[in-house]
Amino acid sequence: MKIRSLLAAMSIFGIVSSNIALAEQAENMKISVKAADKTIIFQLNNSTASKALYEQLPLEIKVEDYSSNEKIFYPPKKLSTDNTPLAKSAAGDLAYYAPWGDVVMFYEDFGKASGLYALGQATAGAEYIRGLSGSVLIEKVD
Repeated sequence: MKIRSLLAAMSIFGIVSSNIALAEQAENMKISVKAADKTIIFQLNNSTASKALYEQLPLEIKVEDYSSNEKIFYPPKKLSTDNTPLAKSAAGDLAYYAPWGDVVMFYEDFGKASGLYALGQATAGAEYIRGLSGSVLIEKVD
């Protein structure tokens, strides 16, 4: 009887420890986007799509202009949008447009669109998004 209680307690502790570790990882999912001498830091949310992007890093990838308020890039693998909130995009937001498979960095407000999912928010350097061009280096921030 005592062994079963001990095993049950150990099992619960393992689940709790695992959930704490996942929560801490989500809180610490930050990425940097670097171009020349400019760096933008994004704090990612705890979504499936954010985790999928984070796992593909580092990336050296081409960033493109799109519309008059955003820069985009195409990660090598599409991101799952399960358990990912829809975006209400504003300047400094990072989002994923699932129909085309591109990640979007907004430098001006946008709003909502069908298929646009929230990935995170710039915490530093948002003012550099507008000037991004050519290749950028995207890395995990420890």
